Amino acid sequence: MTDAAPAAGQQRVLVVDFGSQVSHLICRRVREAGVYSEMQSCLLKADAVRKFNPQGIILSGGPHSVYDPEGPHLDKEVWAFAKEKRIPILGICYGLQEICHALGGQVEPGTKREFGNAELQVRKDLSAPGTSPNKKSCGASVLFDGCDAHTNGDGKGLTVWMSHGDKVTRLPEGFSSIATTANTEYAAVEDKERKLYGVQFHPEVTHTPCGTVMIRNFVLKICGCKGEWTMQDFAQRQVDSMLNRLDGRYVVGGISGGVDSSVAAALVHRAIGTRFKAFLVDHGMMRKNEATLVKARLEKVIGKDFKLTVIDARKEFFERLKGVTEPETKRKIIGGLFIESFEKAVQQLGIPVEGTFLLQGTLYPDVIESTSFRGPSTVIKTHHNVGGLPARMKMELLEPLRLLFKDEVRALGRTLGLPHETVMRHPFPGPGLGIRILGEVSEENTERLREADAIYIEELRSNGHYDKIAQAFVVLLPTVRSVGVMGDHRTYEQVCVLRAVTTSDFMTADWYDMPHALLAKISNRIINEVRGINRVCYDVSSKPPATIEWE
Repeated sequence: MTDAAPAAGQQRVLVVDFGSQVSHLICRRVREAGVYSEMQSCLLKADAVRKFNPQGIILSGGPHSVYDPEGPHLDKEVWAFAKEKRIPILGICYGLQEICHALGGQVEPGTKREFGNAELQVRKDLSAPGTSPNKKSCGASVLFDGCDAHTNGDGKGLTVWMSHGDKVTRLPEGFSSIATTANTEYAAVEDKERKLYGVQFHPEVTHTPCGTVMIRNFVLKICGCKGEWTMQDFAQRQVDSMLNRLDGRYVVGGISGGVDSSVAAALVHRAIGTRFKAFLVDHGMMRKNEATLVKARLEKVIGKDFKLTVIDARKEFFERLKGVTEPETKRKIIGGLFIESFEKAVQQLGIPVEGTFLLQGTLYPDVIESTSFRGPSTVIKTHHNVGGLPARMKMELLEPLRLLFKDEVRALGRTLGLPHETVMRHPFPGPGLGIRILGEVSEENTERLREADAIYIEELRSNGHYDKIAQAFVVLLPTVRSVGVMGDHRTYEQVCVLRAVTTSDFMTADWYDMPHALLAKISNRIINEVRGINRVCYDVSSKPPATIEWE
């Protein structure tokens, strides 16, 4: 799979993706149980499974029907390999139907679709009606161990999240129904002898309160994993891997001061020391005093011999952005100029560009997007990174965080000794304040937004709300003017919008319920202290349908 996978002999679980929008959450839940997990497309071959050597396999949900000629299926040789090695398998939604379809059961369109919350009744006696006649055992399945505390009261079952139209109508030989809902007789099934399990609902989502327990039961009790995978182990393996791969060569990297780039920089520096050359391009759209603060903070916490070179490119960026208002055009201009600035800095180092590695803070959601059965997105925002450098400068990519989720990157940062302020910093886009100004990005507008943003973040921190929020920022609406009164004078000035969201994965998000008194204080300070703004609004849009950023 990758050179960042666990060392030989370390336990792991393979998640097979059939195109679900939430397949990545299965990986997260397995890792939360202390077991390493990776996701691969359902089109994988037996050799890939054999190389990964999983202790268990989880089949994800998906939008297709198993009886559809175009529906995806697990390769027969993968089934044969799993059977030969007696690898436990858990099927989720489509994954359950794939198990039943492959092993001789029946899947048909449901007469009634089932979406949203459902009440799951766990069978306590597995010899109850609906159990396969050659399957005799009593007591609830081990899959539900510890779930009693999550029931909805006397006589009520477990809340689970359903999202399916098809349903299993006949089980394969040897399977038992271990849980039902009002609409689904085979809401959960098992073949204990062959260690095959399936659930029609989605245990990986937070809408299934006991889902994490179920996945943990499968991984630890059924697969027999010990739950020993730790971030300390990951850090040491990555350092060892980089030492072997780099073999005396240099690494260069553009550092923003954000969580991902800071953690990646600390990890690479731990591995190769001064052979890592770091740059920060100050394009004039960073937050207040950020270039100076990031340089001082990272040089202090990463190591005495770590140096961060700040490239002052503010003049070039503002000149190129003059008169530009279209969001995607702004992103492309900023990204292109960043590459130019970075390239000049590398050339000035006097080190051989060919054979040098380029550090990027790629995270696992990016990798999943490109390896998922669904394939890469067809329409995305142009992100501000240095993705165009390798082909032109003949540099190899180094992506030490590519198998981690955001919360795991934060945990790795703590392991590396980075301070709370660094690892819990809210995400900040590469184009910076440039995409938080809806309209032309001028020095005047940028400075106005920078001051408003500084007040907002300062108040969130001092009032104990910053760490409760996943991302908070200010948006400036330069093309929208508002009438106001200051003293005895009429004003006609700009409007700014405060945005704050809560989210665990940034794929969905809800607006933060900010105390009204705090909103009033922030609004009052911005209007009084930032010349040119006379009205402050608060964004109460969720994602979807809105996005987190405005551009």
